[in-house]
Amino acid sequence: MPDAPDAPDAPGAPDAPTAVAAGDANTQASLRRILQRCKTIAVVGLSPQWHRPSFFAAKYMQSHGYRIVPVNPVVAREGGEILGERCFASVTEAAAALAAQGLKIDMVDCFRKSEDIPPIATEAIAIGARCLWLQLGVVNEAAAAQARAAGLTVIEDRCVKIEHARLFGGLNWAGVNTRVISAKRPHVLPY
Repeated sequence: MPDAPDAPDAPGAPDAPTAVAAGDANTQASLRRILQRCKTIAVVGLSPQWHRPSFFAAKYMQSHGYRIVPVNPVVAREGGEILGERCFASVTEAAAALAAQGLKIDMVDCFRKSEDIPPIATEAIAIGARCLWLQLGVVNEAAAAQARAAGLTVIEDRCVKIEHARLFGGLNWAGVNTRVISAKRPHVLPY
């Protein structure tokens, strides 16, 4: 019988976000569920420069079927695009533009300094995102607690690209110990 945080993955279970305790969000099952359900990702701090980690991670996720919504005020002010997607000045602005198309931001992925996270967390709550993901080196317990209290799943100090590669195949073929044990390589990736 699956434990409580994995219950929504059961066949016919609702696709509603579930509140996850701080420690439970970092289990393999929880990370896998988040990456399976959150298909539209607002990337706050996405750089247009190809050699920056934010660009590399977003390009990887985009190439694996995720919709990337760039959030970069400097690029948005110039009316620019990143990865072929219109750039927005804020998460709220991006959510409003997507809502006009009948779409919703599922995850807010933050490539910003830890001290910049509280207003981004507030925006993620306001738009009804499912997940607030803070990249490697980014930790803000107060903002995380606020987001968790509002029902968002919060991941801190982890890279969305690394976790996707680790959990859905690819990283282990490069000789990295992913701590995911399987005798078979999936024929069809589950996304």
